[in-house]
This record gives sequence, structure tokens and C-alpha cells, in this order.
Amino acid sequence: MLVAITRDVSPSIGQCELTHVVRAPIDIDVARAQHRAYERCLTDLGCEIHRLPPEPDLPDSVFVEDAAIVLDELAVITHPGAESRRPETLSVARALEAYRSLRHIEPPGTLDGGDVLRVGRTLYVGLSRRTNEVGIAQLRRYVKPYAYVVKAVPIEKCLHLKSGVTQVGERVLLINRKWVGAGAFKRMELVDVAPSEPTAANALLIGDAVVYPESHVATRKRLEEWGIDVCAVDVSELAKAEGGVTCCSLIFRS
Repeated sequence: MLVAITRDVSPSIGQCELTHVVRAPIDIDVARAQHRAYERCLTDLGCEIHRLPPEPDLPDSVFVEDAAIVLDELAVITHPGAESRRPETLSVARALEAYRSLRHIEPPGTLDGGDVLRVGRTLYVGLSRRTNEVGIAQLRRYVKPYAYVVKAVPIEKCLHLKSGVTQVGERVLLINRKWVGAGAFKRMELVDVAPSEPTAANALLIGDAVVYPESHVATRKRLEEWGIDVCAVDVSELAKAEGGVTCCSLIFRS
């Protein structure tokens, strides 16, 4: 069974952390409606929703992906790079205790889940403003006994690694090469985002389908031309908080 951990949109999301996005008003009612539709899409694709308690005082708390990396053998609770986001990990850790043994990234290490792209037994980890070398070294130590390989990927032009590259097929990645160097992903097939849609590389692969923002029409066409089944969702309000479709859930087999 696939489990999807989610959390409702905080009423304080307008005070979220922003790095590459200009702050704009967020309609909380619309954002929550979009999030519910996103959850329905996950359910349609075979996920059982495990919804965490709301965190009204934590603006970014809907983006549960950043709080943990869940592998088949264990879960690593992160130490987010943004100090305001560190309290988010407490409730995520409590939820994951029912499914996995836990490890924790400790300061001065920092690690955001949005910087970790798993492809098979390889974990590509963005070396970013939110994830540092100490955090990556700790992750590498935790997963080495389970034969995972950790590869650091320096990024500068986007918030997280998965802002610029995500998995959309068994050996297929969707990528913005201007944000993430393609050299790190040898032996993988690459689908390039449409030039007019630089933010279009964030996609969520579930089984053989991809959850994808409906606003990226040109890149969606490219995915469909590759024979990829796309489940389009409207996440336009969440995008104002620099969020994407991977950010709003932690998905794993129970």
C-alpha cells in the first residue's frame, strides 16, 4: 500500500519563506481547495492519505516533503536550512515512527527533502542554500549500510534540486538544464522543459503516472509525447509560496 503524508495549508502561508519568487497575495481558500484536489489525485493513483494535524503558526508546513527522506529501510528526519521551518519536523517524525526507524540530521548539518531525488539506489542531493555538505555527509553515512549511493549536485539558480529536475519514468528525468547541470545524470534519458516554462521541471511520479501542474501546458505536451500518463492539477496558489507537486506529500510503501 502507498501512503501519502500530507498537511493542510496553514492560514499563515502568506508569511512563507521565499528565495526566488516575488511575494504575492495567496488566497487561502483557493489554496486549500487546490490542495484537496491534489490529495484526490493522489488517492486516484492508489495512495492512502495520512493527513497530519494543522500547523497554523508554521507558514510552510503544507510542504511536508522537506521534513524527511523516506526510503524502504528507514526515514531520515531533516534539519531544514530555513530556521523557521525546523519545527515542522516534529510532527512528521511522530507520524513516520509508525512506518520506519528514524535517523536525524544534526546541526551544523542542514538538509531539505526537496533537495533529494531518489532514482533507484542513487540519491542525488542538491548542494543548495538549504542543504549543506555536512548534512549530505550525514545522509550518506545513514544510507550507506543499505547500499545507497549519494551524489551531491551543486545548484544556485533554483531553491531545491527538485525545482530543476525530477523523475518522470523509470530511467527518465524532466529537467531545466539552465538550473541543473545534466552531467550529473549520465545514463538517464532527459526530457527538457519548454523554454517558455523554466519552472516546469517539478513533477511527481507515482507508479506509471505523473502528477503535474496544469499551468505548464507546453512541457506537459512534451511529457505526453513521451507516452507519460499525466494527472494535471492546479497548484497556482501554492506556487506563489515557491511550492510544487513534490513538496506537498511524502509518499512511500507501508
